[in-house]
Amino acid sequence: MVYLPTTLAQQLGYFREQGLDLSIDDVGAGSKALQAILGGSADVASGFYDHTLHMAAEGKDITAFVTLTRYPGAVLLTSPNGSASIAGVKDLKGRTVGVTAPGSSSHFFLNYLLIREGLSPDDVTVIGLGGGRSRVAAIERSKVDAAVVFEPTVSLLQRSASSVRVVADTRTAEGVKAIFGVDQYPSAVFYASASWLQANTGTARKLARAVLRTLRWVHEHSADQIAHDMPESFKAEDPQAYVAAIEGSKQLYSQDGIMEAEAAVAVRKVLGTSIEKVRQSQFDIRRTYTNEFLD
Repeated sequence: MVYLPTTLAQQLGYFREQGLDLSIDDVGAGSKALQAILGGSADVASGFYDHTLHMAAEGKDITAFVTLTRYPGAVLLTSPNGSASIAGVKDLKGRTVGVTAPGSSSHFFLNYLLIREGLSPDDVTVIGLGGGRSRVAAIERSKVDAAVVFEPTVSLLQRSASSVRVVADTRTAEGVKAIFGVDQYPSAVFYASASWLQANTGTARKLARAVLRTLRWVHEHSADQIAHDMPESFKAEDPQAYVAAIEGSKQLYSQDGIMEAEAAVAVRKVLGTSIEKVRQSQFDIRRTYTNEFLD
């Protein structure tokens, strides 16, 4: 759901209106999108801002140039069996917690929550659940005690397993403020290598312009209207849950595409709890993002 604006911009024809002939390749994981950028098989990634910080700590210049989401949208919830005994993060000690994959953004979020509550990441057993229906089924059947998930998984679970309990929620301004102490915490962005941006300023500006128009369109239309314009394959599993997921996610989306300095620092802080190199490195965070392509 955090990448909805990317697909929707294509569906609405906004990239084409900017004179851009592009293809979107779903590589299935943020780490693979980053590999595509580093390997040169993709020009731009629709991925998490985390990756630009991780690469900065490695001495590589990867730059976010338009922000899709102002809140991360991650939700820590229990499985049906875990709901009776897990009321807060501290109750996760000794439990099994599902994430998208070890080392993923959902895993980093879990680590941050644990450390914030005085626990260690080693106090839980982490299991990679992957994506799609298999992840939903694993939580429904209580194969894990809790999990960090995103929409539409949250809405699907609340419809199919109503006993799940939400423990931490970053889909709203209130949740982001309570957990991270800031008003915005960006997750999904468009990023590219600094050298590509320098050589393709016109293209970057057109990409940003198409996405900004899409973000405005999202805020001006209902969840039903947004779902109507998304590909059929995205909503085939449960159309009603998909609409509910969009409704629950509309607050996530940025209205201006801008990366706020305070928000970037907050992401670095969270990432530093899991990645020592990010924690120890003295890189200039201002090199990891730019707002210069936003009209």
